[in-house]
Amino acid sequence: MPIIKNFGFLWERKYIYRGSGGDGNAGHLKGYAGKLVADFRDQIGVYVLYDRNQSIVYVGQAGNGNATLFTRLRNHMDGALWNRWEYFSWVGFRDVNCDGKLSNQQAVDSGVSGFKYSDALNEIEGILIEVIEPKLNKQGGRLRAATEYYQHIDERIQEISNYDIQDELRRISKALNGLSLTK
Repeated sequence: MPIIKNFGFLWERKYIYRGSGGDGNAGHLKGYAGKLVADFRDQIGVYVLYDRNQSIVYVGQAGNGNATLFTRLRNHMDGALWNRWEYFSWVGFRDVNCDGKLSNQQAVDSGVSGFKYSDALNEIEGILIEVIEPKLNKQGGRLRAATEYYQHIDERIQEISNYDIQDELRRISKALNGLSLTK
């Protein structure tokens, strides 16, 4: 069974309907696939924020605690990142039912194949932060249970610098100039 149930790439911030608050007007984060329209405001997953040049500036997660995808995006619209992003992408763990509502089977504390979605959130977000190194993320990736390995450099491999190459080219040039090319 796949972990990621749905996704949206390069959605525009300006089309997030924030609503005006109150009963029935809480805003939404709707998307469609064919004729099916779903509201992803309560989605759990990982998201990426991009600046106006579509460069990644931030990676975050939604669903651990009470912060859903809509809540996290709304917080970034009002908080310290308010003017730093224009687009966002997201991957979601909650499936969409036939009626367009998100499934309750994939709760953040539910488990699949021996892991919890909350653990997957931390690990996927951590991998993205470590690989992409977004300029606005202040924390490193949360890969606490994983062991980092560093590349082994075999002692038989010799480092060659630009200086070494330049030196060798001088030596070859000098040797070529010393040859007599008479017929």
